Formats: sequence, C-alpha cells, structure tokens
Amino acid sequence: MLQKVIEIKNIGKTYKIGALEVQALKSIDLVINKGEYVALMGPSGSGKSTLMNILGCLDTPTFGLYNLNGTDVSGMNDNELAEIRNKGIGFVFQVFNLLARNTAIENVALPLVYAGVSKKERIERAIVTLTNVGLSDRVEHKPNELSGGQRQRVAIARALVNNPAIILADEPTGNLDSKTSYEIMDLIEEIHQKGNTVIIVTHEEAIAKRAKRIVRLRDGLIESDTLQTRTEI
Repeated sequence: MLQKVIEIKNIGKTYKIGALEVQALKSIDLVINKGEYVALMGPSGSGKSTLMNILGCLDTPTFGLYNLNGTDVSGMNDNELAEIRNKGIGFVFQVFNLLARNTAIENVALPLVYAGVSKKERIERAIVTLTNVGLSDRVEHKPNELSGGQRQRVAIARALVNNPAIILADEPTGNLDSKTSYEIMDLIEEIHQKGNTVIIVTHEEAIAKRAKRIVRLRDGLIESDTLQTRTEI
C-alpha cells in the first residue's frame, strides 16, 4: 500500500510587494508517496521555487492544507517548522551552503548538533555518510580544498546524515560542469534506490528525465503531472 509522505490541498501563496499583491501559487493539489523520485519544473515565475519552499517548510502557505508524514504543518510557527525541517527533510542547494571555515566532517555533522546528538556519535555518523558518498579520504578538508563536485557531495552527505524522510534538491547541478553533473545525478539516483523520497527542482529537461515523475508548473498552477520511463543521460 502506498504511503503518502506529502499531501497538499488547495495550497496558495500570495506575496505583498508594497501595495501590490503577487499570487505566486493559485491552487495546488499534489500527493507524493514514500520512495518516489519527482522533478518539479517550470519557467521563471511559474511558482516552482515557492512550492519548493513550502514543501521544505521554509515558508508557509497563505491558504490550503499541507500534511507532511501525516502531520499538518500548514499553520506551524518558525520554531516548529525548523524542528520539522531538521528531523524530516534533507536539503541540497545549488550553491552548496557549506561553512567555509569548517571541515567536511564538521559541515556534515551540523544537523546532528541541532538534533542534540553527542559529539562522538556525530563524528561517527558523519564519517559513515561521507564514506557513502565517496569522500572517505576528504573528511578533514575544508570547502576551498575541494572541487565543486566534492563540495556538492559534502552537501548531499549533510542532507542524508539525519536519515530524513525527504531529500529536496534545488538545482543541485546548477554550478557544476556536465561530467560532474552526471556524477551527482548518479549519486542522487543511488540515494533514491536506497528508499529515500527525492524531490528535485530543475529547469533542465535532461536532469528532470532522471526522475520517475515530472510535475510541471505554470502561472502558479500545475500544468501537468506525468509518470515516465527513466532516460539515461
């Protein structure tokens, strides 16, 4: 039986810019089940970034219902959302968002600090996670001592270290060359095959085609929602 990880009903988001109101999302209904691999696509201004922020509990909707793992998070305050994010969602960003003065192991262990995990266990879990993404020989390196692809692997390890229900990747190959992009997408595919629910936000068709399902947005609405056969790139 399919288990819903994400269920949103009639989600809308309006921003106020001075006296002007901009409706970024008009009315979105979406269900994502445990273990799915979904790409969110759409042109600039389509609402995909706003939807990603709501799915990742980085923002709240103006109206509508958002159930995450059976919990209504629509009306939660910032502190409650932060706790949900840290426990249930792993983020991978285009710009890596690594702390420049910290080693790979310290960057990866950071979510465990907020989770109250002991230092010994933080180090052990960070080493295991870095090893799983192919960086066992780079654990003491700082971001400026790593290539772009290695920095993104550190970011992915950080996203995985808390064993989150969802991996949310926002343009994860945007700052990488083609060869490194393929390697990172192969790694994300491996993560999905291990049972993680993966949501990737991208404007690149070739990257989106790695997913099993593509949800396309336009003008704050879902334009199409399509299951597909995996395409190699």
